[in-house]
Amino acid sequence: MSFVIAIYVPEGIVMASDSRQSVTVEGKVPDGRSFKVETVNSDAVTKTFLLEKHQAGISNFGQDLLAGVPIASRIKRFIEEDLTPGDNVETVPRKLVDYFRESFPNADVGFHVTGYKKEGKISVPHIYSCHVSRNAVERRNTKPDGSLSYGAAWSGQTDILTSILIPVVIKDDKGSDKVIRSPAPIIWDAMALQDAIDFAIYAIRTTIDTMRFQARPKNVGGPIDVLVLTPEEASWIQKKSYRG
Repeated sequence: MSFVIAIYVPEGIVMASDSRQSVTVEGKVPDGRSFKVETVNSDAVTKTFLLEKHQAGISNFGQDLLAGVPIASRIKRFIEEDLTPGDNVETVPRKLVDYFRESFPNADVGFHVTGYKKEGKISVPHIYSCHVSRNAVERRNTKPDGSLSYGAAWSGQTDILTSILIPVVIKDDKGSDKVIRSPAPIIWDAMALQDAIDFAIYAIRTTIDTMRFQARPKNVGGPIDVLVLTPEEASWIQKKSYRG
């Protein structure tokens, strides 16, 4: 599992991801009994990628190994094999899903794809959520009337952050919705880019730190990579590097 987040505010877009790869090991002990163990395989996996020529970023979540090969390697091949100079943030999401569906139509793999596309004189932000097995490509940052909206999309191991930020609604005796907990709102439209960066790190760090104390698989962890895209440039705020 993973935790990835995309935050879109008027100044720019922030993408962030953890670095943990968990695997489930199955086998039999000498007396013939079966066992299944979920364990941490790596804390050095890349899940956010910058497409420099296309003013776009990709983050992946969900299943990380397809036929034994990490998603990171397959995304790099997709960029080399399928993308052309004419592609942009509007065409990348569908091509990405189609690329994975060709060989792995049932893969439980999802993506955030974000970036800017020049429309006339204006650089317009695009935020997409995609999923391979559901064959889904959904734009997230527009209102029903077509105008831009601002906010955040998080995917993967979402329960911890969702429990903090999203209202809890239950059905009462008459079948009507009843809000039993309503957190104070976040005003995304007024959020500065630096605050969006801080929020992305907070979201992942809070998930990691909460899991540490819970009796559950620790499937989010490792360094946090943070990518920022604006109409003018794309830059890494923090990114793990190789070391000896």
